[in-house]
Amino acid sequence: MKISTILKNKKTARLLVVIFWIAIWEIASLVIGREVYLPSPLNTVRALLRLSVTSKFWYSIAMTFIRVVAGFIISCLGGIILGIMCGLIKFLYELLNPLVIAVKSTPVMSIIIIALIWFQSGRVPVFVCFLMCFPIIWTNAVEGIRQVNRDLLQMAKVYRVNKGLIIRRIYIPSVTPYLIAGITTALGIGWKVTVAAEVLSNPKFSIGGNLYGAKVYLESSELFAWTSIVIILSFAFEYLFKYIIGKIERKGF
Repeated sequence: MKISTILKNKKTARLLVVIFWIAIWEIASLVIGREVYLPSPLNTVRALLRLSVTSKFWYSIAMTFIRVVAGFIISCLGGIILGIMCGLIKFLYELLNPLVIAVKSTPVMSIIIIALIWFQSGRVPVFVCFLMCFPIIWTNAVEGIRQVNRDLLQMAKVYRVNKGLIIRRIYIPSVTPYLIAGITTALGIGWKVTVAAEVLSNPKFSIGGNLYGAKVYLESSELFAWTSIVIILSFAFEYLFKYIIGKIERKGF
Protein backbone atom coordinates (compact mmCIF):
# COMPACT_ATOMS: atom_id res chain seq x y z
CA MET A 1 0.00 0.00 0.00
CA LYS A 2 1.35 3.42 -0.98
CA ILE A 3 2.20 5.95 1.75
CA SER A 4 -0.06 8.55 0.08
CA THR A 5 -3.00 6.10 0.31
CA ILE A 6 -2.32 5.48 4.02
CA LEU A 7 -2.08 9.18 4.79
CA LYS A 8 -5.46 9.82 3.18
CA ASN A 9 -7.01 8.04 6.15
CA LYS A 10 -6.93 10.72 8.85
CA LYS A 11 -7.12 8.32 11.79
CA THR A 12 -4.26 6.18 10.42
CA ALA A 13 -2.19 9.28 9.70
CA ARG A 14 -2.69 10.61 13.24
CA LEU A 15 -1.77 7.23 14.73
CA LEU A 16 1.41 7.15 12.66
CA VAL A 17 2.32 10.65 13.84
CA VAL A 18 1.84 9.60 17.48
CA ILE A 19 3.94 6.46 16.94
CA PHE A 20 6.65 8.55 15.27
CA TRP A 21 6.98 10.94 18.22
CA ILE A 22 6.88 8.12 20.77
CA ALA A 23 9.74 6.51 18.82
CA ILE A 24 11.68 9.80 18.93
CA TRP A 25 11.03 9.98 22.68
CA GLU A 26 12.32 6.41 23.14
CA ILE A 27 15.45 7.10 21.08
CA ALA A 28 16.15 10.33 23.01
CA SER A 29 15.75 8.45 26.30
CA LEU A 30 18.20 5.77 25.17
CA VAL A 31 20.73 8.36 23.98
CA ILE A 32 20.57 10.34 27.25
CA GLY A 33 20.65 7.13 29.29
CA ARG A 34 19.52 8.80 32.53
CA GLU A 35 15.96 8.12 33.68
CA VAL A 36 16.03 11.13 35.99
CA TYR A 37 16.40 13.42 32.97
CA LEU A 38 14.16 11.68 30.46
CA PRO A 39 12.28 8.50 31.38
CA SER A 40 11.36 6.10 28.59
CA PRO A 41 7.76 5.86 27.32
CA LEU A 42 7.49 2.36 28.84
CA ASN A 43 8.55 3.55 32.32
CA THR A 44 6.14 6.46 32.04
CA VAL A 45 3.29 4.08 31.25
CA ARG A 46 4.32 1.87 34.16
CA ALA A 47 4.27 4.88 36.48
CA LEU A 48 0.86 5.84 35.15
CA LEU A 49 -0.51 2.36 35.80
CA ARG A 50 1.02 2.34 39.26
CA LEU A 51 -0.61 5.66 40.09
CA SER A 52 -3.98 4.72 38.60
CA VAL A 53 -4.67 2.05 41.23
CA THR A 54 -4.62 4.63 44.04
CA SER A 55 -7.63 6.67 45.14
CA LYS A 56 -5.45 9.79 45.42
CA PHE A 57 -4.79 9.65 41.68
CA TRP A 58 -8.45 9.78 40.72
CA TYR A 59 -9.40 12.26 43.43
CA SER A 60 -6.62 14.61 42.30
CA ILE A 61 -7.83 14.42 38.71
CA ALA A 62 -11.43 15.03 39.83
CA MET A 63 -10.51 18.11 41.89
CA THR A 64 -8.41 19.61 39.08
CA PHE A 65 -11.25 18.87 36.65
CA ILE A 66 -13.71 20.73 38.89
CA ARG A 67 -11.37 23.73 39.15
CA VAL A 68 -10.88 23.90 35.39
CA VAL A 69 -14.61 23.61 34.69
CA ALA A 70 -15.50 26.23 37.32
CA GLY A 71 -12.95 28.76 36.07
CA PHE A 72 -13.80 28.08 32.44
CA ILE A 73 -17.57 28.42 32.89
CA ILE A 74 -17.17 31.71 34.77
CA SER A 75 -14.85 33.05 32.04
CA CYS A 76 -17.27 31.95 29.30
CA LEU A 77 -20.29 33.57 30.93
CA GLY A 78 -18.42 36.78 31.73
CA GLY A 79 -16.56 36.92 28.42
CA ILE A 80 -19.62 36.31 26.24
CA ILE A 81 -21.99 38.65 28.11
CA LEU A 82 -19.51 41.52 28.55
CA GLY A 83 -18.03 40.95 25.08
CA ILE A 84 -21.42 41.29 23.39
CA MET A 85 -22.24 44.35 25.50
CA CYS A 86 -18.88 45.95 24.66
CA GLY A 87 -19.38 45.19 20.97
CA LEU A 88 -22.69 47.03 21.06
CA ILE A 89 -21.76 49.87 23.43
CA LYS A 90 -18.59 51.74 22.44
CA PHE A 91 -18.18 53.53 25.81
CA LEU A 92 -18.23 50.21 27.68
CA TYR A 93 -15.61 48.82 25.28
CA GLU A 94 -13.32 51.80 25.86
CA LEU A 95 -13.79 51.34 29.60
CA LEU A 96 -12.95 47.62 29.74
CA ASN A 97 -10.39 47.36 26.93
CA PRO A 98 -7.42 48.73 28.97
CA LEU A 99 -8.17 46.23 31.74
CA VAL A 100 -8.27 43.33 29.28
CA ILE A 101 -4.99 44.47 27.70
CA ALA A 102 -3.41 44.68 31.16
CA VAL A 103 -4.52 41.11 31.98
CA LYS A 104 -3.17 39.85 28.64
CA SER A 105 0.18 41.55 29.27
CA THR A 106 0.63 40.32 32.84
CA PRO A 107 2.77 37.15 33.21
CA VAL A 108 0.83 34.13 34.44
CA MET A 109 3.24 33.66 37.34
CA SER A 110 2.57 37.21 38.54
CA ILE A 111 -1.17 36.59 38.52
CA ILE A 112 -0.73 33.32 40.41
CA ILE A 113 1.42 34.97 43.08
CA ILE A 114 -1.08 37.82 43.50
CA ALA A 115 -3.93 35.30 43.72
CA LEU A 116 -2.05 33.44 46.46
CA ILE A 117 -2.26 36.61 48.56
CA TRP A 118 -5.95 37.11 47.88
CA PHE A 119 -7.43 33.59 48.03
CA GLN A 120 -7.14 30.20 49.71
CA SER A 121 -4.98 27.67 47.86
CA GLY A 122 -7.96 25.74 46.45
CA ARG A 123 -9.50 28.85 44.89
CA VAL A 124 -6.32 30.21 43.30
CA PRO A 125 -6.45 27.86 40.24
CA VAL A 126 -10.10 28.76 39.58
CA PHE A 127 -9.35 32.49 39.66
CA VAL A 128 -6.27 32.11 37.44
CA CYS A 129 -8.18 29.98 34.92
CA PHE A 130 -10.95 32.59 34.76
CA LEU A 131 -8.54 35.50 34.38
CA MET A 132 -6.51 33.84 31.61
CA CYS A 133 -9.48 32.58 29.59
CA PHE A 134 -11.71 35.66 29.94
CA PRO A 135 -9.73 38.01 27.61
CA ILE A 136 -9.71 35.42 24.81
CA ILE A 137 -13.46 34.87 24.89
CA TRP A 138 -14.21 38.56 25.46
CA THR A 139 -12.06 39.62 22.46
CA ASN A 140 -13.72 37.09 20.16
CA ALA A 141 -17.20 38.10 21.30
CA VAL A 142 -16.46 41.77 20.64
CA GLU A 143 -15.02 40.98 17.20
CA GLY A 144 -18.02 38.82 16.33
CA ILE A 145 -20.43 41.66 17.10
CA ARG A 146 -18.32 44.10 15.08
CA GLN A 147 -18.42 41.81 12.05
CA VAL A 148 -22.22 41.78 11.91
CA ASN A 149 -23.38 42.91 8.46
CA ARG A 150 -24.54 46.50 8.94
CA ASP A 151 -26.49 46.46 5.68
CA LEU A 152 -28.60 43.59 6.95
CA LEU A 153 -29.23 45.43 10.21
CA GLN A 154 -30.27 48.56 8.30
CA MET A 155 -32.58 46.57 6.07
CA ALA A 156 -34.12 44.84 9.10
CA LYS A 157 -34.70 48.24 10.68
CA VAL A 158 -36.36 49.62 7.54
CA TYR A 159 -38.72 46.64 7.30
CA ARG A 160 -39.31 46.67 11.08
CA VAL A 161 -38.19 43.09 11.58
CA ASN A 162 -38.83 41.60 15.01
CA LYS A 163 -35.81 42.03 17.35
CA GLY A 164 -35.89 38.36 18.28
CA LEU A 165 -35.58 37.41 14.61
CA ILE A 166 -32.71 39.88 14.15
CA ILE A 167 -30.83 38.28 17.02
CA ARG A 168 -31.45 34.72 15.73
CA ARG A 169 -30.82 35.36 12.02
CA ILE A 170 -28.19 38.12 12.02
CA TYR A 171 -26.32 38.40 15.32
CA ILE A 172 -26.01 34.74 16.33
CA PRO A 173 -24.67 33.48 12.93
CA SER A 174 -22.09 36.29 12.97
CA VAL A 175 -20.90 35.83 16.55
CA THR A 176 -20.94 32.02 16.76
CA PRO A 177 -17.77 31.27 14.69
CA TYR A 178 -15.77 33.78 16.77
CA LEU A 179 -17.06 32.34 20.04
CA ILE A 180 -16.27 28.77 18.96
CA ALA A 181 -12.72 29.80 18.03
CA GLY A 182 -12.26 31.67 21.32
CA ILE A 183 -13.66 28.88 23.48
CA THR A 184 -11.55 26.23 21.71
CA THR A 185 -8.38 28.26 22.32
CA ALA A 186 -9.34 28.98 25.92
CA LEU A 187 -9.96 25.29 26.64
CA GLY A 188 -6.31 24.36 26.12
CA ILE A 189 -5.02 27.40 27.97
CA GLY A 190 -7.42 26.75 30.86
CA TRP A 191 -5.85 23.37 31.63
CA LYS A 192 -2.30 24.73 31.41
CA VAL A 193 -2.79 27.72 33.69
CA THR A 194 -4.93 25.81 36.20
CA VAL A 195 -2.26 23.14 36.66
CA ALA A 196 0.45 25.82 36.81
CA ALA A 197 -1.52 27.57 39.56
CA GLU A 198 -1.88 24.28 41.42
CA VAL A 199 1.89 23.75 41.32
CA LEU A 200 2.43 27.02 43.20
CA SER A 201 -0.67 27.04 45.42
CA ASN A 202 -0.34 23.28 46.11
CA PRO A 203 -3.92 22.46 47.22
CA LYS A 204 -4.34 19.13 49.01
CA PHE A 205 -5.60 17.15 45.99
CA SER A 206 -4.51 18.35 42.55
CA ILE A 207 -2.57 17.34 39.46
CA GLY A 208 -0.29 20.34 39.93
CA GLY A 209 0.48 19.36 43.51
CA ASN A 210 1.43 15.85 42.40
CA LEU A 211 3.63 17.32 39.66
CA TYR A 212 5.46 19.38 42.26
CA GLY A 213 5.83 16.37 44.56
CA ALA A 214 7.26 14.25 41.73
CA LYS A 215 9.77 17.01 40.97
CA VAL A 216 10.83 17.33 44.62
CA TYR A 217 11.50 13.59 44.93
CA LEU A 218 13.04 13.36 41.42
CA GLU A 219 10.39 10.87 40.31
CA SER A 220 10.73 11.73 36.63
CA SER A 221 8.55 8.88 35.38
CA GLU A 222 5.70 10.08 37.63
CA LEU A 223 6.32 13.66 36.51
CA PHE A 224 5.90 12.61 32.87
CA ALA A 225 2.90 10.44 33.79
CA TRP A 226 1.06 13.38 35.40
CA THR A 227 2.04 15.62 32.47
CA SER A 228 0.57 13.09 30.04
CA ILE A 229 -2.67 13.15 32.03
CA VAL A 230 -2.91 16.93 31.58
CA ILE A 231 -2.29 16.58 27.82
CA ILE A 232 -4.88 13.81 27.47
CA LEU A 233 -7.54 15.69 29.45
CA SER A 234 -6.91 18.93 27.55
CA PHE A 235 -7.17 17.10 24.22
CA ALA A 236 -10.31 15.26 25.36
CA PHE A 237 -11.98 18.52 26.42
CA GLU A 238 -11.24 20.16 23.07
CA TYR A 239 -12.33 17.09 21.09
CA LEU A 240 -15.60 16.82 23.05
CA PHE A 241 -16.36 20.50 22.51
CA LYS A 242 -15.73 20.24 18.75
CA TYR A 243 -17.83 17.06 18.59
CA ILE A 244 -20.79 18.74 20.32
CA ILE A 245 -20.53 21.82 18.09
CA GLY A 246 -20.37 19.59 15.02
CA LYS A 247 -23.53 17.73 16.10
CA ILE A 248 -25.35 21.02 16.70
CA GLU A 249 -24.30 22.40 13.31
CA ARG A 250 -25.41 19.22 11.50
CA LYS A 251 -28.84 19.51 13.12
CA GLY A 252 -29.06 23.08 11.80
CA PHE A 253 -29.35 24.96 15.10
